[in-house]
Amino acid sequence: MGKKSDAYDAELEQIQLAIVQTQAWSIEHGSRVVIVLEGRDTAGKDGAIKRLTEHMSPRQTRVIALPKPSDRETSQWYFQRYVPHLPAAGETVIFNRSWYNRAGVEPVMGYCTPEQYAQFMTDAPRFERMLTDDGIILIKIWLDISRKEQAKRLKERRDDPLKKFKLSSLDAEAEARFDAYSDARDRMLDETDRDYAPWTVVATDDKKTARLNIGRYILSVLSHTSIDIKKPDPEVVFSAGKAKGKLAS
Repeated sequence: MGKKSDAYDAELEQIQLAIVQTQAWSIEHGSRVVIVLEGRDTAGKDGAIKRLTEHMSPRQTRVIALPKPSDRETSQWYFQRYVPHLPAAGETVIFNRSWYNRAGVEPVMGYCTPEQYAQFMTDAPRFERMLTDDGIILIKIWLDISRKEQAKRLKERRDDPLKKFKLSSLDAEAEARFDAYSDARDRMLDETDRDYAPWTVVATDDKKTARLNIGRYILSVLSHTSIDIKKPDPEVVFSAGKAKGKLAS
C-alpha cells in the first residue's frame, strides 16, 4: 500500500508540474481554455479539480460552480449565465457542472420541460461550435461511477461529519434514479459528442487512478510541457464512441 501511495504521489507531482508549465505557455500565448467536468454525484469532480488547480495561477484560473438559477436567469437564454464566465486570453476556466445540467439533472428531476430539453440537445453543439470556432479550447470530461461505488461514497458522506458540505438534498435521488441518469447520460453523449467538442469518459471507481488519468488526458490535449507524462490508460479513459459497454448502468 505504501509503495502504491508513493507512486501515486510521485506521478501526481509530475502531472501538476506539467500543468504549471502548460499553463505558463497558455498565458504567454493568450490561449483560452474551458474544461467541463460532468458526472454523477460522488464521481470525484471536486477532488479532481482540487488536484488540477493546486499549483495553477490563481489569477488566470477560475473554477465555476453556479448555484440554482434565479427567477430572472430562468427567463434568459439558457446559455446566457454561463457566457460571462468564459475565459479571456491566457485564462483557464473549469466548470464544475456546466450547461449540461440541462442534459442530466434537470430532465431527470423534472426541472425543465421536454421542449426545453429537446431544444438544449439541438443548441448545445451549436453553442460549442461558436466557442471553438472563436479559438476556445474546449475539453469535456464525463466522470463515470458504478452503482455500487456511488452507494458506498454516498454512505460515507452521510456518516462523516467532515463531509457535511458534500451532502445534497439530491443525494438520495442520485441512487433512486440511477437508471434514469444512465439513460440521460447515454443520450447526452450520443447527441452532443462532436469532432470539434468531443466527450471523453473517465471511469472513477478508483479515485486516485481517475485523478491521474484526468491529468494525463488534459495534458495530452494541451501538450505544452517538457515533462514526459504517461498516456491515459485506455481501460480508464475512453472516447464517447468507445464508451458503450464500459459505462455504468
